Amino acid sequence: MGQPVIQWQILSKMPEQLSEFYRQLFGWETNADNALGYRMVATGSERGIQGGIWPAAPEGRAMVTLYVEVENIAEQIERAIELGAQVVIPPQKLPDGDEMAVITDPEGLTFGLVKPARV
Repeated sequence: MGQPVIQWQILSKMPEQLSEFYRQLFGWETNADNALGYRMVATGSERGIQGGIWPAAPEGRAMVTLYVEVENIAEQIERAIELGAQVVIPPQKLPDGDEMAVITDPEGLTFGLVKPARV
């Protein structure tokens, strides 16, 4: 199995304003009807990958993160650390059953790992 990029997230300190910015710029609609305040983005197209806007912690920073689907997060993190990566957010289960983690590559660029509940 390949390991595709399956999702993107915008981590923002002003998610409401950014939702409106992208609505006006691209026509994207957002839905934050969930307990976590995550704004799912509907781009109006079947093409591309899904994404959303996530509220950043007050001490956090704004960023865009790509998420790569993996079969085993623990194994991928172990391998990434061997290659010079660092863990930013350790593996955790999400309410929908997915498991995710966020790491940085040797240059300090952030990306996420996701094991969907369906895999």
